[in-house]
Amino acid sequence: MHTFIDHYNNEVILSFQDHPFSKNPKHVWVICRYEDKWLLTSHSRRGLEFPGGKVEHGEEAKDAAIREVKEETGGNVHSITYIGQYKVSGKGKTIIKNIYYAIIDQLVKQEDYLETNGPVLLSALPANVTNDPRFSFIMKDEVLTYSLEYIRKSFA
Repeated sequence: MHTFIDHYNNEVILSFQDHPFSKNPKHVWVICRYEDKWLLTSHSRRGLEFPGGKVEHGEEAKDAAIREVKEETGGNVHSITYIGQYKVSGKGKTIIKNIYYAIIDQLVKQEDYLETNGPVLLSALPANVTNDPRFSFIMKDEVLTYSLEYIRKSFA
């Protein structure tokens, strides 16, 4: 487990074990690859980030992850793997989020990308995402760093 403070000074606990905080988390985050590039979305308020969002009532977290990728990027998920979970203890509430790694086999143009401006493909993520104003706060803590390291080791 990794414990650290996030962009907003909240405590974050990250684990790559099987659902250590909740079997039914209410949020998902999906690190996506498409044709050897990182597939992100351009959130209308937050900036560039990997797709994700809330699990809807009656929906499984994995299904929510697939849905969020489709809604925010137009990506069709070829394969998706649970890699970890993190818990953010913030001011007055706690958020638990599953992290997935997905391979996308096709991008389909959407009429509406909901709260995002659609897909963004990057050959590489900037070395210093933390200080890059184009990127969302979600991309600016150790969850991304540790997750990318885990993916490199597990899917190389």
